[in-house]
Amino acid sequence: MDHTSSPSAAPVVRLPHYTPADQAEILGDGPDPFGVADTGLTFRPKEIHFGIKPHDRLIAHAGLLELPLSIGPLTTKAMGIGGVAVAPDVRGQGLARRVLTTALTHARTLGPDHALLFCRPPLVPFYAHLGWHPLTVNVTVEQPGGAVLMPLPTMWTPLRAGAEWPEGEVRLLSYPM
Repeated sequence: MDHTSSPSAAPVVRLPHYTPADQAEILGDGPDPFGVADTGLTFRPKEIHFGIKPHDRLIAHAGLLELPLSIGPLTTKAMGIGGVAVAPDVRGQGLARRVLTTALTHARTLGPDHALLFCRPPLVPFYAHLGWHPLTVNVTVEQPGGAVLMPLPTMWTPLRAGAEWPEGEVRLLSYPM
């Protein structure tokens, strides 16, 4: 097999934009591609995007967004990771790991000590396998009607050697990513 034609050999690249059409290219254009519509949450769009696009077909994505938050009495920032997606026909080839690794490598250049993500419960073991840690405290996020408890599992990973997650309740001072 020509390794240049394998999706797993295609490079991860920074995308100049990521549109609803790009997301549909990966996940289709169904009404709930991430399976979180029942949460009723409003999400912020990511600002920095990475993808894998062999032969001009986008097959994987991860986005980044700097998030203001408070942890107990501490006000800080974290890099939010979101929009992680791999096309169904190419799953199981390590593409999510690769696009996440590239996004986190870039996030390390931006300042915050931690990255944060929200995921559906069945994905917690996947992210844990990649070194993410579940938060066991309440996480509050902003929404159009005011602050609400995040109904999805929240996970974090360090962006700096030795960075530990501070103790205390977490409040995202924005919509989630």
